[in-house]
Amino acid sequence: MQDIMGEMPSQLRKQALDKDLKKISALETVGHEGRLRLLPLGFSLIFLVLVWLLATNQVLPGSGAGLVIAAAVIGGYMALNIGANDVANNMAPAVGARALTMTGALVVAAIFEAAGALIAGADVVETISRGIINPAAVSGNATFVALMMAALLGAALWLNLATWIGAPVSTTHSIVGGVLGAGITAAGFDVANWPVMGAIAASWVISPLLGGLIAAGFLAILNALILQADDRIAAARRWVPLIVGGTASAFTVYLVQKGLSKVWHPGTGTLVLLSVAILLAGAQFARMAIARRAPFLDNSEKAVGTLFTVPLIVAAALLSFAHGANDVANAIGPLAAIAAAVGGESGTKVTVPSWIMLIGAIGISVGLALFGPRLIRVVGEKITKLNPVRAFCVALSAAITVLVASALGLPVSSTHIAVGAVFGVGLAREYHVSRGGHIRRALRLRGGDGPAPAAPSEPVVYPVPEETLRKVAKRRLVRRSHLLTIVAAWVITVPLTALISAALFLAIRSFVAGI
Repeated sequence: MQDIMGEMPSQLRKQALDKDLKKISALETVGHEGRLRLLPLGFSLIFLVLVWLLATNQVLPGSGAGLVIAAAVIGGYMALNIGANDVANNMAPAVGARALTMTGALVVAAIFEAAGALIAGADVVETISRGIINPAAVSGNATFVALMMAALLGAALWLNLATWIGAPVSTTHSIVGGVLGAGITAAGFDVANWPVMGAIAASWVISPLLGGLIAAGFLAILNALILQADDRIAAARRWVPLIVGGTASAFTVYLVQKGLSKVWHPGTGTLVLLSVAILLAGAQFARMAIARRAPFLDNSEKAVGTLFTVPLIVAAALLSFAHGANDVANAIGPLAAIAAAVGGESGTKVTVPSWIMLIGAIGISVGLALFGPRLIRVVGEKITKLNPVRAFCVALSAAITVLVASALGLPVSSTHIAVGAVFGVGLAREYHVSRGGHIRRALRLRGGDGPAPAAPSEPVVYPVPEETLRKVAKRRLVRRSHLLTIVAAWVITVPLTALISAALFLAIRSFVAGI
């Protein structure tokens, strides 16, 4: 008894020491995680300092130079938030389908986002900076500069908040709402270009529906041609090369028409020959790749789906290029308008200096690398389950929709398009599953329950229990709760950014007027 009593204090001391060590270890872990979370903020601050130095070097000294430099920093801040929130939608399908690692997706997106912004982004910049409101209705350059600065900062603040809470919202909604709210506060309702606003608002409704329908259509075609074929390997050998070649051809035609138009103007015949050549070259490359892999694949949907990894990466790169061309305007459109107003430039055309384009292009890529992974996981994994085939349909559908909009100079929301495409393939899956056809085929191939055929030459068809079909028909492969959350975020974005920008305009106006 005395031995036991003598041992108790040492045991208690050991337990207390263990608890203290665990608490210290927990505090160290929390501190380490906190430092890791601060790293992106530190790199963001470094980027904004570099933007300030670049603008200081590029803007000529004189009246209004400080305004342009301040606007450049705000534009860089906006570009970071676009990369953090909006660009995530482009790489989400590839990451959700495990076709790319998160690091690989960030590298591909950074390269093609920057290329799209620098090569083909100027057309949409003109619409953002001059199309939403009528600058002539705004009294004085100082008021117009304050208006654009308020719109840019208001949109950036809302995007920052949305990224922090994990909500994928539209950067296009944000900047359009900001310009509209600040513009109405500055000059009344007549300042808004309502026909253009109507066209933009219509695109917000049409683009997700169009993205969803195109993605669902692609999935239905691939199901019919490849995934539901008796010999999937042979079907893949026949059709996948054409799909890869067609994707590469579409990308090349757009690049020539939009990106190289200032240095090369090929005729229709030359363009057709070029597109055919790229199609054939891409198809041949895919054909050789499939020939090397086919002997090692079985005849399952999962195995054949791996053949879509390369087409998916090509489509994702195309989507990133399209997004860079289309959404860089949301960061640098108002900045270009401010620089033009301070420099005394007038008219309907806005000259976009190369250093401003550089801020937008690099800022989007940096924001994606620092803050993008969180929303990539939301879009790629939380709405519906994606495999390489479904993700390819999502990426290619979104790319086609954004490219057409960019060619027309219409700032659509890539968030709406990408999310619409994800829901499109998910709902298409639900429809296909509810029919039960794949269940019957699986039972046929695996030798499910049912009587043996009368003769070996007859097809083996096994009945599927009615209860099984009812359960299959009720399966929900798309999370409706995410749809409601995303739509709610879309609805609130325009009025909220309009209110924020209106308040900022009232605060900035007196400051700008005093310079």
